[in-house]
Amino acid sequence: MVAGPYSAGAADSEAKAANLRALNEVAVAVFERGHLPIIGVNLALPIIEAAGPGRYERIMMSVSLALAERCDAVLRIGGPSDGADEEVARFRRRGLPVYQAIDEVPPG
Repeated sequence: MVAGPYSAGAADSEAKAANLRALNEVAVAVFERGHLPIIGVNLALPIIEAAGPGRYERIMMSVSLALAERCDAVLRIGGPSDGADEEVARFRRRGLPVYQAIDEVPPG
């Protein structure tokens, strides 16, 4: 799983899009290293779109935390995020690997 800020610290939709782009760019690097990256936001957003924005709070973290219970490890990126921190906490409670991203992921 790749965990990081999506709405935390994002003042508008452009900032949220930039956060999601950062999550997805890291996911590409994880994929290129032979893993299947999962990002909770990517699964939750289409469900929220279908349910309506009024259900954002209920759906976003429910989906993200359910995914955290099914993944083998987490890579934490970005700045402050209560949601990403809760995802990481789920991995720690289960004794699973928690990795912290560095500023630049070397190729290969």
